[in-house]
Amino acid sequence: MSPPTPALEIKTQIQIEKLTVWCALWAGGIIGPYFFKNDKGHNVTVNGDRYRAMITNFFIPELSNHEVQELWFQQDEATCHTARATIDLLKDTFGDRLISCFGPLNWPPRSCDLTPLDYFLWVYVKSLVYADKPQTLDHLEDDIRRVIADIRQQMLEKVIKNWTSRLDNIRARHGSHMPEIIFKM
Repeated sequence: MSPPTPALEIKTQIQIEKLTVWCALWAGGIIGPYFFKNDKGHNVTVNGDRYRAMITNFFIPELSNHEVQELWFQQDEATCHTARATIDLLKDTFGDRLISCFGPLNWPPRSCDLTPLDYFLWVYVKSLVYADKPQTLDHLEDDIRRVIADIRQQMLEKVIKNWTSRLDNIRARHGSHMPEIIFKM
């Protein structure tokens, strides 16, 4: 009698491991990066509770360490950003200086006028981080921290100047620039 054939076990990873990172920026600097992790230090996705905890326990205390004048808080329409409890927290913190879906100033969904985080920070960071070809999540996290730490205030000032110029144009044209942008594509 031959020995039993060992069972073959094949493990398939259903979800790819990833990092979820958050930053705030203004002309004077960047707050972050903040990596969403659970109590054991494992990477997690963002939900409303985690986002509010980050705002309360990381962003607001960190913001008090900087001299930011006339602060406006802007965010996209991700579900964790627009949950009622999140909007209430942000309104309590920033009052009428909140640009968000369901906020005092509603940012248009899928707006062609992207935020500096979208059109500058993440594009810039990814271009440098992925050039290094990080092989692990720890390496990726370290590279993100390094690239963000190396961004100079002069660069941020130019980014914010460009963004406020575009906002002034939108305001002056009462949003009428949108059809021109759509037809130029």
